[in-house]
Amino acid sequence: MEYLDGASEWISEMIVVYGIKLVAALITLVVGLWIIKLITNAISKMMDKKNVDPSLRGFLKSVLGITLKILLVVSVIGMMGIEMTSFIAILGAAGLAVGLALSGTLQNFAGGVIILIIKPFKVGDYIEAQGYAGSVREIQIFNTVLKTPDNVTIVIPNGGLSTGSIKNYSAEEQRRVDFVFGIAYGDDYDKAKAVITKLIEADSRSLKDPAPFIVLGELADSSVNITVRVWTKASDYWGFKFDMTERVYKEFPKENLNIPFPQLDVHVQK
Repeated sequence: MEYLDGASEWISEMIVVYGIKLVAALITLVVGLWIIKLITNAISKMMDKKNVDPSLRGFLKSVLGITLKILLVVSVIGMMGIEMTSFIAILGAAGLAVGLALSGTLQNFAGGVIILIIKPFKVGDYIEAQGYAGSVREIQIFNTVLKTPDNVTIVIPNGGLSTGSIKNYSAEEQRRVDFVFGIAYGDDYDKAKAVITKLIEADSRSLKDPAPFIVLGELADSSVNITVRVWTKASDYWGFKFDMTERVYKEFPKENLNIPFPQLDVHVQK
């Protein structure tokens, strides 16, 4: 009985001691997570006021949040009386195993760092990469988030993004709009060229320098193709392209210029 009483007393003491430590650790964890959230939000607001590059804000916020949470977990484990030396050794071995298993994730992290250093694009740019195209919404610690014109969210891992080819349509202030307008064989080419020139000059979005380029580009199977190249602001690209195409389609018939469709002449010989 004395042995059982002693064991019972020892168990009660352990429950009290470790129970208090456990409660204190849980309180520290909850309060710590709350404080980390306040800190990351405050840092984010400070970066907004300092006009920090939007591409860098999300990345730094993610890194700061993860680092603080790791430190908090280590502190909570120490409060529970677990030997930190042994824990760090176990954590290191586990980290090695996890690192080997998540080598792709580490590659994505390194890719995110490379993107922020080299800056092939920034938040707000319209890019095409890895078979996808859209506006850069956010550059995260492991991924880059794109938003397509039809409001679809695309998440691309930074690893492949940092090593693959990227088309950045927003890198330059000006873009060249290319058109090919076809007229029928026998139509007046000079008149067609004059009509196209008039429509370009009437649109304020077309730039005078570089000057518009209009030439007879090809004698195709069913049409005489006129190659047109006009420079405009990058922000006006699609609006100008669509409007110009519509105006040519409406104006050509008024000037007795035919827009041909593919056709085949068959000659039957007896």
